[in-house]
Amino acid sequence: MNLNKEIWLTPLIQETLESLYNKTIPQDAISLQKTRKEFAGDSTLVCFGLSKYSGKKPPETAQEIGEALVKADSRISGFNVVNGFLNIELNYSYWVNYLQGYTPDAKLPEKARRRVMIEYSSPNTNKPLHLGHIRNNLLGFSVAEILSECGHFVSKVNLINDRGIHICKSMIAWQKKGNGETPSSSGMKGDHLVGKYYVEFDKMLSAETNELRAKIDSNDWQGIDNESQEGIKKLLAEIEKAEDSQKQKDLNSTLKQQINNQTPLMKEAREMLMLWERGDTDTIELWKTMNSWVYEGFNLTYKRLGVDFDKFYYESDTYILGKDIVQEGLAKGVLYKKDDGSVWIDLSDEGLDQKLLLRSDGTSVYMTQDIGTAVLRNKELNCSTYAYVVGNEQDYHFNVLKKTLQKMGYSFADGIYHISYGMVDLPSGRMKSREGTVVDADDLIDEVIEEAGNRALELGKTEDMSEDDQNQLFRKLGLGALKYYILKVDPKKRMVFNPEESIDLQGNTGPFIQYTYARIQSLLNKAKALSQIEISLDEMPEESSARYMIRMLEAYSETIQTAAEGYSPAMIANYMYELAKDYNSYYHDYPVLKEENLTLAAFRLEIARKTGETLAKCGKLLGMEMPERM
Repeated sequence: MNLNKEIWLTPLIQETLESLYNKTIPQDAISLQKTRKEFAGDSTLVCFGLSKYSGKKPPETAQEIGEALVKADSRISGFNVVNGFLNIELNYSYWVNYLQGYTPDAKLPEKARRRVMIEYSSPNTNKPLHLGHIRNNLLGFSVAEILSECGHFVSKVNLINDRGIHICKSMIAWQKKGNGETPSSSGMKGDHLVGKYYVEFDKMLSAETNELRAKIDSNDWQGIDNESQEGIKKLLAEIEKAEDSQKQKDLNSTLKQQINNQTPLMKEAREMLMLWERGDTDTIELWKTMNSWVYEGFNLTYKRLGVDFDKFYYESDTYILGKDIVQEGLAKGVLYKKDDGSVWIDLSDEGLDQKLLLRSDGTSVYMTQDIGTAVLRNKELNCSTYAYVVGNEQDYHFNVLKKTLQKMGYSFADGIYHISYGMVDLPSGRMKSREGTVVDADDLIDEVIEEAGNRALELGKTEDMSEDDQNQLFRKLGLGALKYYILKVDPKKRMVFNPEESIDLQGNTGPFIQYTYARIQSLLNKAKALSQIEISLDEMPEESSARYMIRMLEAYSETIQTAAEGYSPAMIANYMYELAKDYNSYYHDYPVLKEENLTLAAFRLEIARKTGETLAKCGKLLGMEMPERM
């Protein structure tokens, strides 16, 4: 007997309908849903559209079909009709058999499987990973695991942003302030050391900006070209006239940026970028050295976080290809060049605007290198879907990328998808990289592990563990708390991460689910003898709560497939929580070890075992490790 009711129930309904009405009924006319909790039943057939075959009203049609199904298959024990909905009830033996054959599996048929690229992490090599990167990495890794669970062929890739003006900023600050400092000499992780100089650059830039602004206020325009002078004077006039405070704030921000660009430090950074693109030996050597420090630091953080990648791409390799593709587009007339030599694409017919693809000095922008990377990856990976995990502040960028590639004739661009997610804040507010106020990923990992250890020690649950076992438990709990708390939120929503709240053993948290799993493992160890008992319906009564628990397990495959379609680990997190919560209630009301009917006890133990397997499988898809004991 096939234990997946959708596989056998839909054809049975089709056959029954055709027999009842002597007509050919297409399978897509049969709409099955989960029965709502307030009604008895296991599956609900929507009968409104079937009235055209019966010639009767939906409730009459539903009644007629229900009676025919009960006669047609012994697995169907009854039914009830609510308006035009037929709630089909399956007999208890079906669910007992289903439990015994159940394993958590969500594989799609081979014809539905596809090749998918998931790009995530994509850090800049001028600073360490922070809390925002953690959400990116956890989301990307989990989505990749979910798609793989459904049978898709997934490539997990990381595009390293290892070139650009931001990298030059750290390099210049190190040249001016570093005194030859290295990770070894400083005792700092390489990514932290380079990030330190990125912050230092911003401090130096602020000082120069303030000094230049003071000169402008005193009408000293030395060192500022005529075109920039006109732009700054225009902004100053607009600021003076602006009455709205928000408009004044926006204009002042634009003014600050224009003055920044005129400072000697920013001019030096732009010069370094051009030297890099020309292949200047000294510039390239320093760039390689500082990037190597960062890569070593990143890899340590990735390992701690439990994420990995199948392939790395580097913008320093792909931006040249992007520039070549831009030149091809220019030759074909898809792109156009302005008088200053810069290259643009006009997307106004797509509801967008004109987008810069190449600066007047010949240097590339982010879009240039993303075009090159996209073309290269399609050649190497040949996927049907190219999903980018990037914050929602880049929604416009990926819309432009897709439209630009489509306009340039690349058909694979139809498969570009932006997994857009909201920013992560702390209870104390928003993070700012340049000001050095970000929450470092390594520090946050340390904090949640330490907090998990403190909670576990307070509860006295680790007294008989070795120090090494304790540390492993604290790590699993801390990282489980972090991952679950972040992934349980719909990716599209902005969120606040509260480390203390995440580690709570009660409520919708990772540790609560981990504790439920550990509790099940403890029960399985104590009741090993029950595993040898054969489960027989003749020797145990029917339990409605057991039926409900099995239906919760049955929901695994649909939940995973729906989560894959929506690129949403939150669906799995919420399913895990409901499953753990329902199991705890079931175990409380229907104990195993105290049950005198051994067959019934063995049946309840099997529910516990399959629940544990499902929680572990869901945990793996979220990157969570499940402790065997707590």
